Amino acid sequence: MRVVFCGVRGSTSAPGIEFVRYGGHTSCVALAHDSEAPTLVLDAGTGLRNLSRHLHGKPFRGTILLGHLHWDHTDGLPFFEAGNDPASDVTVVMPAQGGPEQVLERVFCPPHFPVTLDQLGGRWQVTSHEPGNSELEGFSVVAAEIPHKGGRTFGYRVTDGGGTLAYLSDHSPIAAGDGPDGLGAYHESALTLARDVDVLIHDAQHTAAEFGSRRFLGHAAVEYAVGLANAAGARTLVLFHHDPCRTDDEIDALVAAYAGGNVEVIGAAEGLTMDL
Repeated sequence: MRVVFCGVRGSTSAPGIEFVRYGGHTSCVALAHDSEAPTLVLDAGTGLRNLSRHLHGKPFRGTILLGHLHWDHTDGLPFFEAGNDPASDVTVVMPAQGGPEQVLERVFCPPHFPVTLDQLGGRWQVTSHEPGNSELEGFSVVAAEIPHKGGRTFGYRVTDGGGTLAYLSDHSPIAAGDGPDGLGAYHESALTLARDVDVLIHDAQHTAAEFGSRRFLGHAAVEYAVGLANAAGARTLVLFHHDPCRTDDEIDALVAAYAGGNVEVIGAAEGLTMDL
């Protein structure tokens, strides 16, 4: 499995010189079978624009799997060049919560946006799913509901028979209890998704020092992500969904603080590619 990070920022894009190395685009991770073109995409933030360059001018034919429907996970859809190609074939799958097309169209319609979903180029279809197991684009996917403020949210566990990753981009574990450190419980869904994975991609929007005043926003602390990775036996933790004000140097310092620990900790960055 090849994992390509196309957007790693949380909540809103972060342009500027202090955000160049890790990138300012919002959540989007593309998965491919070895050296093939990506066919399964996790979330569709503005980072989805970066995926087109990895397709080398070819149309996208595959599935975009949304964890939830907040702006920073959907607003790349109408700007996805490879998805707007006349020869594209795109399936968007989201957590079930009413008619999927009607739910997504609330964002992509006037007066909020000038282009509706049915005006996008190529072939697009929108569907939904419940927690459980599925096969998507040759990957085995486990979906589980995880707490996050403001709408139904799924975390995912994805394997291609070789490598396995867990994706919990937006996660509010405090909703399941304070846990051992007051940063949230290591609850069943999170542990099941992350158990013994090669890579855990996890919400790291806050630090423990910031968490007290920001817990109402519905995200996790870096320290919680490290604790979950250790509790679940994950081999590598990728800190993801960086706060839009978190500079490159500050992310460097967060990663350096966990060097030499039981779990390898790295910071998600646009353009980072991992082969599992």
